[in-house]
Parts: sequence; C-alpha cells; structure tokens
Amino acid sequence: MSDPGQISAGAERRRGTIALGPSTSLGANGEVRGKLTAAAPLAPLVWFKSGGAAETLFEPADTADLQAFLRALDPAVPVMALGLGSNLIVRDGGVPGVVVRLGKPFARVTRLDEVTLQCGGGASGILVSSNARDAGIGGIEFLRSIPGTVGGFVRMNGGAYGREVKDILVEAEVVLRSGELVTLSNADIGYTYRHSELAAGAVVVSATFRGHPAEPEAVQAEMDRIAAAREASQPLRSKTGGSTFKNPLPKKAWEVIDTAGCRGLTIGDAQVSEKHCNFLLNLGSATSADIEALGEEVRRRVRAHSGTELEWEIQRVGVERE
Repeated sequence: MSDPGQISAGAERRRGTIALGPSTSLGANGEVRGKLTAAAPLAPLVWFKSGGAAETLFEPADTADLQAFLRALDPAVPVMALGLGSNLIVRDGGVPGVVVRLGKPFARVTRLDEVTLQCGGGASGILVSSNARDAGIGGIEFLRSIPGTVGGFVRMNGGAYGREVKDILVEAEVVLRSGELVTLSNADIGYTYRHSELAAGAVVVSATFRGHPAEPEAVQAEMDRIAAAREASQPLRSKTGGSTFKNPLPKKAWEVIDTAGCRGLTIGDAQVSEKHCNFLLNLGSATSADIEALGEEVRRRVRAHSGTELEWEIQRVGVERE
C-alpha cells in the first residue's frame, strides 16, 4: 500500500514520540501530542462496519497539534478527515496515507451571542442542535437528523428537511493540507447541492452557525418532529451509510430507485433497504466491494429504466483489495 512519499506502515506511538518512515519527518523529535496509530482498522469507525485499515490514523490533541503534524508531513502523503463515518464506504484495501479523526477536543459548542454558536469540527449534529435548543436558537434543528459531525456537514453542505448548512454557516476554521489555519466565509466555501469547493486534505476544525431567536420548547418540538419522521421512514438501526445518492432534482432518488424495481435488491450481504430504498444495508458480512457494486447496479438499472443518472452522495474512499 505504501508508495514513495507515503507514511510507513511501521509508524508507531511511544511516549508521545512518533517513529515514521524515512520519507516523513516531524522535526527533531517527531513529537505529537495526539494519538497516531499505524494500520488502524476503520470498519469499527464507520456505519457500514466494512472496509480496510487506514495506513495511519491521527487523532490530534488540538488544532495546533494538527497544524504541526501536517506542516511536517511530506506533501505527497494524502490526508483525509473522518467524522462519524456515517456517509462513507471505506474500500476493502484500506486508505493510503493519513486519516485524521477529530475527537473530544473538537466536540465543544460555545454560544457567541443570542443567535450564534461556534461548534468544533468533531461535534455531532445532535450535540449542536441540543445546544441551540438550550440557548433559544431556532433554525438549526435539522442538524438533529444528520448522523455526522460539523466537519462533514461543512464539507458536504449537509442538509435535511428543507435546510442545509449553507443556510446557517457564517464561517469555518479550516486547517489546510499545508498546516495553515484559515478562516473561510460561507461564500469562500463555494456551496452547491451536497458539495463544497473545500480543498482535498483540508480539515474543518470549527464552524460558526447562526440561527434566529426561538423558544426552547418550540425548538425541541421541531427536533422531536424530525426524529419521528426519520424513525418512520429510515432504517436507523441497521448497518448503513445514510442517503446513498443525491436527489436528481426535481425527482427524489428513492422514487426513481423504487420505480426501477430495486427495492430489496441484494448482492452478497448488501441490500437496498425495503424501508427506504435510497439506503443501502450491510445485512451482516457484506464487504465494501459488495456494497459499492450494489450501488453501481442500482445506478445502471435506474439509468436503463428512466434515463436518470444517479450521483453518489456517499463518499467512497481508499483502494480495492487486490
């Protein structure tokens, strides 16, 4: 898996000192304050519970730790951020380079004023919406329904129930692949439907969201409504990756999948959900190759049936197993 310029699979952590391969240096002592693990299994960290290992997994202690690590890292080494793994297929051959996972130090939510929250890149949608409720801030309830973290929401312009991140984002703090920390405005990020222009390897470490004044009881009622709607329509207690394909507007992805006869379709232990057919499921022992192949078969059948070209919403990363 290791090419010249990528981190050695022999990287190890001992007493805060990281020994890396010959192509990568972290300075005189190779010190980081976070946790760096070689050949780290990713299947336990993603909702599908499938896929290979990260060549190196880095869990930084804070933003400065992440900056120092990326500055010292060979520019040829690919870097990818990982949140809750709810919108991700990790291919069975694993992910080369470095996977950055933001833990508890990045999960803080701070109220800035009557309608504004600053949220760490590792904060979950439930945590952010709950803090908004307690602060009497409305308009952010939809994050309750997105199973991910702020970093992923910002990168993908996450949305649900008629709202999306571009509607509430003021600015985001982003550590670029070079290690530089920059503050980007909503306009800087270049949002379109489920997409942004954030550079590859950039890691969102915080975001500032702005809502509107609201009574906590009303915010909670809206959160409850959203939770009930999800419970009724989505396979929430399954090994899944959330919405598989972007809606081919003005159509809904689930509708064109259903009319193409794909509801319940299986490949190996991968299945198109019978409850909501824009969700793929791992029924038990599906490989990531099974899941991705099922998605491609759905795309093929929909194209043949209606001429609609479905676009993946789930991110597919890593390499196929040889």
